[in-house]
Amino acid sequence: MNREDFPILSQQVHNRALVYLDNAATTQKPQVVIDAIAEAYSHWNANVHRGVHHLSQVATQKHEEAREKVAQLIHAQSSEEIIFTKGTTDSLNMLARSFGDAMLHEGDEIIVSQLEHHSNIVPWQMLCERKKATLRVIPLREDLSLDTEAFKGLLSDKTRLVSVAHVSNVLGIVNPIEEIIRLAHEKGVPVCVDGAQSVPHLVMDVQQLDCDFLVFSAHKMYGPTGLGILYGKKEWLDQLPPAEGGGEMIEHVSFEKTTYNVLPYKFEAGTPNYVGSHAFGKAIDYVQEIGLEQIAEHEHELAKYLEAQLALLPNLRVYAAGLPKAGAVSFNVYREDGVLIHPFDVGVLLDRQGVAVRTGHHCAEPLIEYLQVPGTVRASVALYNTPEDIDAFIAALKKAIMMLQ
Repeated sequence: MNREDFPILSQQVHNRALVYLDNAATTQKPQVVIDAIAEAYSHWNANVHRGVHHLSQVATQKHEEAREKVAQLIHAQSSEEIIFTKGTTDSLNMLARSFGDAMLHEGDEIIVSQLEHHSNIVPWQMLCERKKATLRVIPLREDLSLDTEAFKGLLSDKTRLVSVAHVSNVLGIVNPIEEIIRLAHEKGVPVCVDGAQSVPHLVMDVQQLDCDFLVFSAHKMYGPTGLGILYGKKEWLDQLPPAEGGGEMIEHVSFEKTTYNVLPYKFEAGTPNYVGSHAFGKAIDYVQEIGLEQIAEHEHELAKYLEAQLALLPNLRVYAAGLPKAGAVSFNVYREDGVLIHPFDVGVLLDRQGVAVRTGHHCAEPLIEYLQVPGTVRASVALYNTPEDIDAFIAALKKAIMMLQ
């Protein structure tokens, strides 16, 4: 894992070597991705699909090559099942509008979990308000894992969709998504998987999982910001209406009637982020050259080491300790008298030592309220992190704790 491929990691922060452990929020970019963005704007910048001139033809080819790479990354059956969006949040909002318009009626139900990011709660809440439907929530067990027995009880003839995170963005735990999909499908209910935290860390095969929809973001997997993916099984995408109208998503427009384009363009209104897709394609090339299995194993070992080192510190609680994790570990520090040290204070003192972590509610307020804390400190790893990064983080954390006692 060559850290030198990531130019930002060579800098100092507050006169300390940067230790970047905020990868669950966004990953840093290798030089090949940065170069791809410059290449696109310097050599073949032109709108895609509708131009007959050379630059447009090249841009279109690069954009569609990236779509093929995404399909191969997640083992989709066809690139027609890959829709480019602005990000995970946009993908979920798009699905909520499209699926909701076609499939949801008054009295119907949608199931999410207690662990969800706001982007997998609020769009469904808004949809339920519009349609007079009900949002159901899978509760947690005492160890903070999803209660699949309770989930069985939530499934009913009223359930129209289940939308659950594969990996918790707060706790880093890997949810039993295979079991959730199997149980939902036994009732004929489709499942959307929020893969924002799983696609960057696990080998993903949507055909093996048999999920109906999958959403994730490029920027959490060494790609650019402003680009996301909505995967959907072709049989679903064929029957769902477009979520947005405009250019590109049409076949024919008249004032009397509009007919829609074929997949995947039916869901891609307007000029797409073809520079971003090209750069993400380079990010996919980069991780595949290293090896997805090797990256997953490296990150798994780092997360285990991180959790083990945290467990050695007194007056510190690691959340969901011992459960399988992918990339992230959350914790809180307590004073010797049992009073919680605010995670923001811990994060500020870590930053002064060159260590970047995330603090707060992590856009998952229902989970944080369930934990009855103001937030957590979250450290999250990526392919370029090392055991030495973890050691530097632990040393900085010890100093921070001493100052805050």
